Amino acid sequence: MREAAFVKQNKDKWSTFESALANKTNLDPNVLSDLYIEITDHLSYAKTFYPASNTEFYLNSLASQAHQKIYRTKKESKNRIISFWKTEFPLMFKHHHRELLIAFLVFVFFSFVGAYSAANEGDFVRSILGDGYVNMTLENIEKGDPMAVYKQMGEFNMFLGITINNIRVALMAFVYGIMLGVGTLVVMLQNGIMLGSFQYFFYEQGLLWESVRTIWIHGTIEISVIIIDGCAGLVLANGMLFPGTYTRLESFKRGVKNGLKIMVSTLPFFVVAGFLEGFVTRHTEMPDWLAIIIILGSLALILFYYVIYPYQIHKKIETE
Repeated sequence: MREAAFVKQNKDKWSTFESALANKTNLDPNVLSDLYIEITDHLSYAKTFYPASNTEFYLNSLASQAHQKIYRTKKESKNRIISFWKTEFPLMFKHHHRELLIAFLVFVFFSFVGAYSAANEGDFVRSILGDGYVNMTLENIEKGDPMAVYKQMGEFNMFLGITINNIRVALMAFVYGIMLGVGTLVVMLQNGIMLGSFQYFFYEQGLLWESVRTIWIHGTIEISVIIIDGCAGLVLANGMLFPGTYTRLESFKRGVKNGLKIMVSTLPFFVVAGFLEGFVTRHTEMPDWLAIIIILGSLALILFYYVIYPYQIHKKIETE
């Protein structure tokens, strides 16, 4: 990259950092620390590609001024956990909505692939869901209780088993990002095809609405956070593939750190999804309006925390 282009690309960040050092702009010490890390990375880049230049001199001056100020003022919050959920994570996640969109689109696309394949290939559903599950569900349909599968296990055991399994899938979606993102996309593919063929199976039995109003009570949060963990895997892969102005090692470490934060953020939601599946979904006799409220409330919660709130908090920080 030419020096002029490098300066143009990053001068706004440098100006913000310089204003903060001169006490013209109030920034949270943690935000200031993140900017400092970027400045030092830019300094390393400038030393490599623009040695003895004005850019190197300017960045070296900024980094020197910043060191004492940051480590004098940065303090660990007494409410570190609250700070993570309220500010730190949403601010970080706002920069990864592109990866979230990619994971979502891949999942939705293969859901349609699963439904289409189920509609045109007679044994496709059995190959995906297994003969045991299909036969059991057909028997339940004949008995007049198509969703009886959610009533066969004790509530707590089902809650615990489902939660652990979902976290395992989420961990796979994240860790497989190390395979340059291909492994993560395969996890999205598998789960998307499974969902699409699953829903078509019930549609074919004339039970689409019955399945939707029952399964999506827990599935709204469960599927959403699997997609979000797919985003975490893509963030990891992005750090490996596109280092930008960072060294590849530093970019990889940042990708791991941010991806891990995304995955940690989903753990409470998996617990909620497991609770709903273990304790609530089994009540298939509940009225439609109650099921709809739970589904829409779950969707609103996910959209607010992962899509709307990050924009709000980012805009608020920018205007302060």
